[in-house]
Amino acid sequence: MRILVVEDSEELADLLAKGMQAAGYGVDLLTNVADASSALETNRYAALILDLGLPDGDGLSILRELRRRKDPIPVLILTARGGVEDRVSGLRSGADDYLVKPFSFDELVARLEALLRRPGQLLGSSLRLANVTFDSEGRQAFVDMKPQNLSAREIAVLELLLRRKGNVVSKKLLEDQIFGLTGDVASNAVEVYVHRLRKQLLDIGAKVKISTIRGVGYVMMESD
Repeated sequence: MRILVVEDSEELADLLAKGMQAAGYGVDLLTNVADASSALETNRYAALILDLGLPDGDGLSILRELRRRKDPIPVLILTARGGVEDRVSGLRSGADDYLVKPFSFDELVARLEALLRRPGQLLGSSLRLANVTFDSEGRQAFVDMKPQNLSAREIAVLELLLRRKGNVVSKKLLEDQIFGLTGDVASNAVEVYVHRLRKQLLDIGAKVKISTIRGVGYVMMESD
């Protein structure tokens, strides 16, 4: 599950990235309005953590544009602007939550998890299909209630396929969720991780299957 963090302080951005990764999220970091707007138009993120005071404009412009085009991405504003009027303006512009710097990182993660647990959002405490269960908070997969040892990227593939069980997940979406904006992804990287996950699930007796929809993507369903 990838989060976009828009923060122009290099030091804080680095701390946020490390903390969010430790909490089990993939992170893309951007520092200005222009790059963030472009990324949000071309990639799908689970949530956006947004600073307001950016070098080329106000972060609220990003938020207002998202809501203008009815993008439902959860947005948590993280800013030094702590006045009541600032909070009201942010929330009325479409923010889902508002946190003032300095802040507790544990509180930031808790607020983010609360946003993602809302109906229609991506995070749930448990995902299940047949005898496969995934604990999204503990980042642990189970088959027949027995914990399984999967790599971080295999878990990322499993989580996304489970969240959209029965529906086709495009290769591009899987690539974005696993690798983000790194720009150095091998052309067959997604296929490699899907193949590894498919083999592992088969070997451990999972009663699910990952089908390839040629030219489109992948779908996870209960096996026959």
